[in-house]
Parts: sequence; structure tokens; C-alpha cells
Amino acid sequence: MKQFAELISALESTNKTNAKVDAMVHYLRTAPDSDKLWFLALFTGKRPKRPVNTNYLKQWALEIIQLPEWLFLESYSSVGDLGETLSLILPPPENDIQKTLSQWMDELLQLKDKTDDEKKIYVTESWNGLDYTERFIFNKLIGGSFRIGVSKKLLISALSKYSEIDSSQLMHSIMGKWSVGDMNFEDLITGTNINPDNSKPYPFCLAYPLEKETQELGNPEDWQAEYKWDGIRGQLIKRNEEIFIWSRGEELVTPQFPELVSALEILEGNFVIDGEILAVINDEVLNFNELQKRLNRKTITPKMLREIPVKVFVYDILEFNNEDLREKPLAERRKLLENLIEKHPVENIKISEIITFEKWEELIEIRENSRENNSEGLMLKQKNSHYHSGRKKGDWWKWKVDALTIDAVLIYAQKGSGRRSGYYTDYTFAVKKEDQLVTIAKAYSGLTDKEIMEVSRFVTKNSLEKFGPVRTVKPELVFEIAFEGIGLSNRHKSGVALRFPRILRWRRDKKADEIDDIEEVKKLIR
Repeated sequence: MKQFAELISALESTNKTNAKVDAMVHYLRTAPDSDKLWFLALFTGKRPKRPVNTNYLKQWALEIIQLPEWLFLESYSSVGDLGETLSLILPPPENDIQKTLSQWMDELLQLKDKTDDEKKIYVTESWNGLDYTERFIFNKLIGGSFRIGVSKKLLISALSKYSEIDSSQLMHSIMGKWSVGDMNFEDLITGTNINPDNSKPYPFCLAYPLEKETQELGNPEDWQAEYKWDGIRGQLIKRNEEIFIWSRGEELVTPQFPELVSALEILEGNFVIDGEILAVINDEVLNFNELQKRLNRKTITPKMLREIPVKVFVYDILEFNNEDLREKPLAERRKLLENLIEKHPVENIKISEIITFEKWEELIEIRENSRENNSEGLMLKQKNSHYHSGRKKGDWWKWKVDALTIDAVLIYAQKGSGRRSGYYTDYTFAVKKEDQLVTIAKAYSGLTDKEIMEVSRFVTKNSLEKFGPVRTVKPELVFEIAFEGIGLSNRHKSGVALRFPRILRWRRDKKADEIDDIEEVKKLIR
């Protein structure tokens, strides 16, 4: 655990990419193999379920330090993170527990079957043998909320530097369904596990935002244009009569889309197809908010299947009858895909439309009007491009329509976590509804460090009420909020939900009575 704690401290203390990579490489070179595997599992989101209710953690800590609950809540609201607050308020350890990361993880896995009294003894004894950083990590692991600011790309870079294995092979090796209990680290990263499991997906090929004029892309005949749909990117896998659906976030979402499973059963052969899962009624693509109602549900009821039917618009084929097609040109892959789908047409699987054009100028109006069919813009793909692992600049571009924007006023603020724990960085915004304000969005990004400090000072001086870590503030600061889409929602007081809201700019030139009205905002819904 000490090695792992040193790694986390090193990652938290720098924003430099090379320093983060070097810290991970050093850990991989010094940690035992069993710890490396847990490192990889935790950094790819494969953490165990929470074995202890976090309310118990707070209760047991308060018993140890004899601190009034109101004072603890004040400390929690200032720090912004429960695991970190507990680490700070507990007394210095009296013992020094020396266990590897894998030993700790094995014990936490066994803890879920223990009684509450046994859990309490284990947790409090562990606290008494760990220093601050180790205790913080322990709290995050036991609370089931372990997150670290390392992207998958950064993780792959570190693994590649450590192992001297090509990054694309590494991406393929660590994706998919694997667990610590049935795998060892070296076999995993060297690809021993590639394709023994029928469910194994491929790394997704990703696009860069178009940052140049389309004329700079060259001859239009060399490019394929499609709509960019706002759904769930998925890989549809059928191997040896088994069917799997993977989201881009590497979640196995097969049970959430039974109608797609039925459709895939009809198609012949073994294949891996890339496409966009969308809510569609009468050939009309619905707002993403409708699709969201289908997600993360244990049971999909017949009523939900009727009211929010889904289809997948497929646009690429990566594997057919056990042949990896990713190195073939896109134009060739497209023909194979069309042949597969058109040979056995099914209701819920459609080929994504190719937009015909001769000149780049013809696409401008199509792109500008793309929201009319609930798409986000256009995709531009070189016809001779391979299906790369991750992003490769120059082959695939996403040419999105400009973001929608509204003016809203800040009404709630909460302090961030980690390096931002001393500042108010989590904001809730509202718009007008008659003579009242209704919340419309939360946003966490878009301000400079200097602006964050200014807003934090304003919140401190102008707080009206406290609800745990949340502060209600005078509705005076106006911000322009950008977002990708908007839809009706019964879960929000405003009656609408925004897609990917973020702060575009601080409108110092506007007063609170100049913000948008909810009825005007609803007119943005198509």
C-alpha cells in the first residue's frame, strides 16, 4: 500500500503528462505483479462494490474522535470529500500496518460478508495502522468511490513505456471482460487473453473536432460524409452464437437492449459492428433524454419497449467470420457491412446514411440544419482510412454544429475536491420562470483559475443558506451556458434537461434580470 500511496501522491502533485507517466512506470517496475494487476483494474474502473456503508465510516470516526456532528459537517463541507475528511480528522496512527495493495483488496472483497461489528473492528484497526495518504486511499477503496485523474490514453502510454508493447495492442489487451481473480498481469498486457473470450471488443476509433476549412481536406471524392448521431456508441458482437453489446465506456450493456439482441440473432455469421444506439419512432430519431430513460435499468418493461424503442445505426464493421478487418480501407469495410445488413434486413438495425455531395460547400447547409433530425452535425471520414485504435489526426473528423447557449444566474455553489477543495467550483444555475428562478443546469468547467477564485470570494461573502456542503448565494452572477442538446424532463424543476452543459463565459455585462426565461429556453427543443 505504501508504494501505491506514493504513486497516488505523485500523480496528484503534478499536471505534467510526462511526470504522471514516469510515476506510473516507476510503480510498474517496483510493485509485485499482483499489485500491478490491481493497479490496472482500479485505473480502468474495475473496482469492487462498496463493502461498507459510508454512513458507518462517518459514525465510527466520530466515536473515535468525539467530535460533534455539526463540526464534522462543517469540516466535510470545507474539504468536499468524505474519504479525505475522515483521513484528516482521525488521530495519528499508533501502529504501522505493512500490507501490499493486493492483500488490502483481497481483505476488502471478503469484508462484504462480515457482520457490521466485524466490519467496524477491521476498519478502525486499519485506520490506526495507516498514515494520512494510505488512510485516504483505504477510505476511497472501501467507500467504492476510487477515482484518479488519469485518462486511458495516459495509462496506455505508461504501460507501453514500461512494457515496450505497442499502444494499440495494449488497448486491445486490457479492454473487455476480465477480472483480477482469473488473470495475471503479464498475460493480460502481452495479449495472451486476446479473443479467448467471445465478448472481447476492439478499441474504438475516435475522431478529432474539425479545426480547419473543409477545402483544406482535399478532394471531396476522397471523403465519406455521415450524420453524427447523439446516442450511445456501441460495438455489437456476435461470436459463436453469443451476443454482446459494449458501450464506448467499456460497459457491457447487452441486457438494456433486448430488441437489438433479437435483431442480431437473425444476422448470419460472426462479426463485430460499430454503430450508434438511438431511440427511434417512425424513423424519427428522438432526443437523447428519451434514450437515457432506457439506460442502467435492471428490467426493461414491455411498456418501455413500446414507448422508447431503440435502433442501431451501424457505420462500420471491424471483424467478420473471425477476420480482423480494421486494416482494410473504410470503403471496403463499408461494402462488407452493406452486404451483411442488406442480405438479412432486420427492423432494428439500419445502415447509417451516407450523404452524397460533390463540393464541400454543399455540406455547409446540411450541417447547419442537422439538429432538425436530432443529429449533432456531420462526420467526415477518409474512404481509405483504417479503423484505428483511439484517435489518429487526419482520417476521421467530427464537424459538429455550434453549441446552443443560454444566459443563467448562479444560485448554488459547492467546493471541489482534491486540488480544488479550497474553492467553490461546482455550480448550479437557474433561469427565470415568471417571477421565480428555476434550476436548469450544473456545470463544473469553463472558468479560468483566476475566475474561480473570484467566484469563490463572492460565494463566501454572499452565502444565504447552507445545506451540508452546498451554499445558496445571492442570484447576481450571470454566465453564458453552452450545451449540445436540450429536451423535456420530469426530473428537473425547470422541466428541461441540458446535454453536456458547461460555462462558456462569465457575463459581467449582464444583470440577473437579463437572464433567459424558461419558456424561451423551451423553444430550443426540436
